[in-house]
Parts: sequence; C-alpha cells; structure tokens
Amino acid sequence: MNRFTLAHVSDLHLPFEPRLTPSQRLSKRQLSALSWHRRRHLHRPEILEALAADVRAAQVDHIVVTGDITNFSLPAEFRQAAEWLRTLAPEGALSLVPGNHDALVPVASADGLDHWAGWTRSGDGWPYVHRLGGELALIGLNSALPTAPLLAQGRLGDAQLARLEQVLAAEAAAGRLRIVVLHHPAAAGAVGWRKALVDRPRLAEVLRRAGAELVLHGHARDARFDALPGPREPIPCLCVPSSSAVPSAWDQGARWHRLSLVDQVERRLEVEVRRWSAEERAFVAGARYTLCLPRAVAPRPEAGAEA
Repeated sequence: MNRFTLAHVSDLHLPFEPRLTPSQRLSKRQLSALSWHRRRHLHRPEILEALAADVRAAQVDHIVVTGDITNFSLPAEFRQAAEWLRTLAPEGALSLVPGNHDALVPVASADGLDHWAGWTRSGDGWPYVHRLGGELALIGLNSALPTAPLLAQGRLGDAQLARLEQVLAAEAAAGRLRIVVLHHPAAAGAVGWRKALVDRPRLAEVLRRAGAELVLHGHARDARFDALPGPREPIPCLCVPSSSAVPSAWDQGARWHRLSLVDQVERRLEVEVRRWSAEERAFVAGARYTLCLPRAVAPRPEAGAEA
C-alpha cells in the first residue's frame, strides 16, 4: 500500500436552533438548549465551512468523525447532519461514531442514528469494521448513551467489549493495521469523572491483551497524546479538539489532524495539525510529528480473559 491519509475531526456541534416542544423541554434537552444559547457563538458556521474546504483540498483518502455532531439529539438535527456530512464526503469515504450529544436522550433509531447508517454500518453492529485499502481496519465503538442531567459519561458494555477483542484478534491475524475509534477517551485522566468512559479500565484491558496500532477519540476538547499499554509496545492515542470552536475557556480551538501512513512495513505515521487561524480566516499548518506505530502480536490467552 502506498501512502494512505486520514482526516480526523471531532465535536462538530453543527449549529441548530432548537424549537423544543413542551415534552422535549421536560428532559435533558432543556439544559443543553440553555448551554447552547450561552456558547453558540463559540461554534462558528464560517469555521465549519473552512473546515470542509480544507479537508476537501487535502484530498485525504478517508475521513473519521469522532462524535458530538449534533447538540440536542433532535430528529431534525440528525437529518441536517446527514446532509452536511454528504457535502464533506460520499459514503464509503467517511466513518463516524456518535458522541454523548448524539445520545442526549433516548431516540428511536429511525429518528436518529439510522440517518447516519451509511457511515456506521458494517453488517454486524457495534463495533463496526471498515476495511480501507486492504491493509487498514477502522474499528468503530459506540460509547454514547443517555445519562442523567449534568453528566456526559460513556459506556461500551459487555457485548461490545467482547466483540472488540474478537475483532482485534481477527484483524491482527489478517495482517491489517487496526485503528480503534470512539468518542470518549481511552486514557486515564483525560477528562473528569463526570465526562469519563465508565468502563474505561475494561477497555484498557482489552487493548492490553489484544493490541491495536492507534486509538482516535474526541470529547476532551483539547489536543492530547497518550500512550496506552499494549501487549508488547505502547499504543498511541490521539485526541483532536472540537473542529468547529473558537479558542475559549472550554475549547483549545478548532483543529483537525491529517494522518498519513507512509510506510506500512515500518508502520510510520505522519501527523499534521491543521488549526483555525482567525487572522487568515482559514485553517493553516500547525505542528508536524511522526509516530512509529506498534507491531501487532498474537494475543496470548489469560485466565479470566473474555471470549
């Protein structure tokens, strides 16, 4: 495989003015609407327009969106988001996972995630596996679930974690480079308990046993690089801030990452940070660095390990 490039964007919070019904106001959506009215000036339409233009100009092979595409989990938002995503990339060139704002309250599939099925479906449910270029596997996890007011936690659950371990082993046996994608951070301490993945320690154990070459997430609202324990070598874990926000007390400022796998044998990954410049009204080049991704090893069964 020659150079393969990914765009990683997250926490888009596409602008949408909520017109809540009386029953919708008697839910967590009302709190989110109040928060949005205080912060809507931070997620700018012109930044989203520039983001789409910059990603298209970069001519990446595939786009990864790590959640919080909506704000209130309203049916009209899911439809609007699907229309916006289609302008960014056709089905087959984009993969996404939902965030906590995409599961603010329970929403019927037909009114919610079904609108994004072309970017999440692989035939076997969560986690999905999207194979790219024959040698890459994007493994998408759904950590989003409705929570009590003032909480933004996530959970994967027993079934998804068990299937993840099976998928990681199968993709390693097939010689594919495995990129795990989710909204909530997989590293300890990335966010406070109120926003954390509650079964994060179990995810960490699965990754330690089965391995992965890269983990991508959002949610933390700051750029992060963490190293997760793997079976033999640390697993790089990258977070991109909100890709639509101006710098503030809540957000580091809009960025997206261009990830280029330039050597399949050496597993060398070049990371280019693209950041929003208010002065230039465009995304401009930021930092660049290179990662050497871990090599897959056959997982060894351990006592008590999940099937």
